[in-house]
Amino acid sequence: MTETTEATEVSAPAAAHASRYTRNNPFLSEVTVNELLTAPGSEKETRHLELTLDEGMQYTPGDAVGILPTNRPAAVEEILKALNYTGEERVLDHYKVEISLEEAVRTRLQIGKLVRSSINQLAKLAPDHAGLKAMAGADGKARAEEYCWGRELIDLIHDFPGVITAPQQLFQVVARLTPRMYSIASSQLAHPDVVQTTVRVVRYDSHGKERQGLCSGHIGERAPLGGQMPIFLHANGQFRLPEDTTKPIIMIGPGTGIAPFRSFLEERRVKGETGDNWLFFGEQRRALDYLYQDQFESMHRDGFLTRLDTAFSRDQAKKIYVQDRIQEHAADVYAWLERGAYFYVCGDATRMAKDVELALLDAIAKGSNGTLDQANEYLAQMKKDKRYQRDVY
Repeated sequence: MTETTEATEVSAPAAAHASRYTRNNPFLSEVTVNELLTAPGSEKETRHLELTLDEGMQYTPGDAVGILPTNRPAAVEEILKALNYTGEERVLDHYKVEISLEEAVRTRLQIGKLVRSSINQLAKLAPDHAGLKAMAGADGKARAEEYCWGRELIDLIHDFPGVITAPQQLFQVVARLTPRMYSIASSQLAHPDVVQTTVRVVRYDSHGKERQGLCSGHIGERAPLGGQMPIFLHANGQFRLPEDTTKPIIMIGPGTGIAPFRSFLEERRVKGETGDNWLFFGEQRRALDYLYQDQFESMHRDGFLTRLDTAFSRDQAKKIYVQDRIQEHAADVYAWLERGAYFYVCGDATRMAKDVELALLDAIAKGSNGTLDQANEYLAQMKKDKRYQRDVY
């Protein structure tokens, strides 16, 4: 549980009740809002989702909501058909509870993105199968990873038919279905009874088939208003607003990385915190992909959002990203840091977060007339003081 404020204080019994909700014992929440944020013509499908909370469930800006999705009915049917099962067969789940095979494939097993462990486990069921043997163990790691790329369990079953000979073997071969974590996009002080998040629906073609992200596809296609989704709240103590409410904050949130900063801003506004706020947001096109545009521009107009800088990569010949905006405003970024600003990054860990850190180091080096080594020392001290925080994935 997170710390309570006077505005959200709950009774001890209610808090104890809410703390029971975990990934293994989620709360069955109701979908109250499921809106498309991107405009027609966008290359992305990004949604705003609002889910009800039970009494006593609490979160703090920076936390995440865990959602337990189910597999698509069509994908479940395809697996059962490929294995020549009806789905009515009885199996024991991970807790030795007896359920139908259909329920197991739909709610317990990760039948989407293929992982190497499934190949290794399938190879154990057919130790003499040359094709599986070539991809099994440490020696077959490179081949297995190449095979897994863009494939799902159904591909493995089609490519190696007849290896699975009993329904219960699926629990040996297939990884457990796990929840997906999404940064919370709301302040509970502003929205007491719901948790909100921002989700990009992942769809792609691979190996001649249309595919989709497990949880994002569920949200995009099977989460209607009034529908139910199992959820729990997950604290992230490493991603928090400054305790000193007068401190400035700089937030870098391209794409769905914007979510926690919407939460930060709503929280600071409701509490009347006086620290300056600077937001960098990036996406492909201003007209199609500007998430929460009205809300952020309204905050900027009335002065609460002190600075708002955007980077829309496809709106001009040369692509512009949030790291480019940081470099453009390097002197001001350093000036804010010298005033004690906290610097936050949320979003893609593979490239964006690294490029943003390089831009930040460059701003520090230029601003202080120092070397890159000195800039790294400055950043190391920021990390130590918890003034540089990242939530990247």
